[in-house]
Formats: sequence, C-alpha cells, structure tokens
Amino acid sequence: MSLRIHRRWFWTVILGLSLGALAACSDNLIGPQNQLEVTNATDNFQWQVSALESVSQTLNYTWQNTGTSANVNQSASISGGSATLTIRDADGTEVYSRSLEENGTFQTTAGTSGIWSIDVVLSGTAGTLNFRVQKP
Repeated sequence: MSLRIHRRWFWTVILGLSLGALAACSDNLIGPQNQLEVTNATDNFQWQVSALESVSQTLNYTWQNTGTSANVNQSASISGGSATLTIRDADGTEVYSRSLEENGTFQTTAGTSGIWSIDVVLSGTAGTLNFRVQKP
C-alpha cells in the first residue's frame, strides 16, 4: 500500500513539473528588454516595442478620442508570427482591424467620440512594431 501511494505521488509531481515547464515555455511576454513605449494622450496614442522573440500576448488600452475617426500609421518589421491591431469606438463598434505587418497610413471608419479601445494581439510575434492613432 505504501509503495502505491509513493508511485502516485511521484507521477503527480512529475506531471505537475512537466505542465509547469510547458506553460513557462508558452508564456513569452513583453519584458523590459523589449522597450515597450506607450504614449496615451487625448487624440494621440503611440505604441512601440522592439526585439520581440516569439511573444504571445494581448494588450488592451482605452484612449480618449474627441473626434469620430482616427488616422492610423503603422510601421513594423515582423520576422515571425502575427500581430493585429483592433480599434473600437466609444459604443464598442469595431472601426478598424488590420495586421500590423501592413505598413502605411490608414483611416478608421466613422464612429462615436469618447473613450475608444485599442487592442494589440501578438501571436508568436518576432520583430519590431510601431503604430500611432491620432484624431485627424
């Protein structure tokens, strides 16, 4: 009976350590080495991060837009994975969604002024990302 309990305990510990190691490998988040910079001012939001290596993370921000649309300037160099920027107006309506691999200046559709949400979804992303969202 005692041997059976020790075997069960042994395999439980091994399973727990294995799952912990697996989880640690899959949680590659933005850290100080990536120099995340966020400027969040009324009518002007700027975000940049560098030297990402297989980062999977979702970042959510709220932003005050006194207008009904915004200009979005994207500049990125992505060497792996994907990154998506999604913007919703004060009513929660999606007014913009685009891969951050697409560089250029774009415009959101018209929305409601007020507190907008800005979501960045990184999935195994490697590279450097930069974007601005500004009231026209």
